[in-house]
Amino acid sequence: MWLGLSIVEQLTRARGDLRMGVPVMLTGQSTLLVVAIEALNEERLTALRSLGPLQLVLTARRAETLKIPVYDGDLVRLAVPDDAGMTWLRAMADPADDLRIPMKGPFQTLRSGTAELHRAAIQLVKSAALLPAVLAVQVPPDMPTAGLTRLSLPAILPELERASPLHPVSAARLPMAAAGAGRVHVLRPEDGGPEHYAIEVGRPDRSAPVLARLHSACFTGDVLGSLKCDCGPQLHAALAQMGAASSGVLLYLNQEGRGIGLANKMRAYSLQDQGFDTVEANHRLGFEDDERDFRLGADILRGLGFSAVRLLTNNPAKIAMMEANGITVTERVPLLVGKTEQNAGYLATKAAKSGHLI
Repeated sequence: MWLGLSIVEQLTRARGDLRMGVPVMLTGQSTLLVVAIEALNEERLTALRSLGPLQLVLTARRAETLKIPVYDGDLVRLAVPDDAGMTWLRAMADPADDLRIPMKGPFQTLRSGTAELHRAAIQLVKSAALLPAVLAVQVPPDMPTAGLTRLSLPAILPELERASPLHPVSAARLPMAAAGAGRVHVLRPEDGGPEHYAIEVGRPDRSAPVLARLHSACFTGDVLGSLKCDCGPQLHAALAQMGAASSGVLLYLNQEGRGIGLANKMRAYSLQDQGFDTVEANHRLGFEDDERDFRLGADILRGLGFSAVRLLTNNPAKIAMMEANGITVTERVPLLVGKTEQNAGYLATKAAKSGHLI
């Protein structure tokens, strides 16, 4: 009987380690010890420095802000100066003080060898909802691990790229003010990530296109009634339309802040207060415009027995992802609600830079 950890379980443990500031060992053509800058402390920095020359790994988006030449496609590797401490590392990773301290160089870009392990490290910290900035040091492959999580690149790459399978956990009826009778399904991914929810309104016919909405969690909009976005009004309007039709399914996907997590979303909001738009803020943090994985929506719909939808959305990317993953979109149903004086610029940016049909 095998009681050891599967590769999915090892990755889940690695994400937890990184969130606590514990280094993770990645092995491939070489071996790297990596740690998330956001969770790093002085003690571990000193210990890592004793192992060899340190490397700072940033995304190309963050490098773009810092005016660093990029030679590895989607990321950059930098030599960490001998006198660089936590203050410099955090300033490189977090753009909070970019306007106050814009010059952080000169930089020594590392260009030799492969960046595959560094790329996997960035993917890991992103999936842990941390700032995409990693401190790395090359170590001997036979270095004692002292209980550290050790991941093989060939084993983890397929898992980092695929969407984790979702499994139903529980379901129950729920009467709702906006939509009347409904049923809530809770689905849990195999990789230990956040659960997602499907809300059935009425008794949707599986043989016909269902009125559907893929709604990404927005704590600030859905719960606090934020006026900076249109998420709360969209959520309630979608449920109301389904209630009026006595049929529909709303998927509530826990991909806060376009997939970057609530902490990073608050960082982006802080940058917006400095004058950057929502896309520029994401880029300064080191993220892409949108880090969400809409494959989840297709998987949930398929699991519930739906193959075609009338999709409530203003975002063409959702339609393309549904179609690419086997769900037919027979109609796009506009959802034009929630415009306020405070979010007019946000909505304009979504239309101009993200292609939303607003």
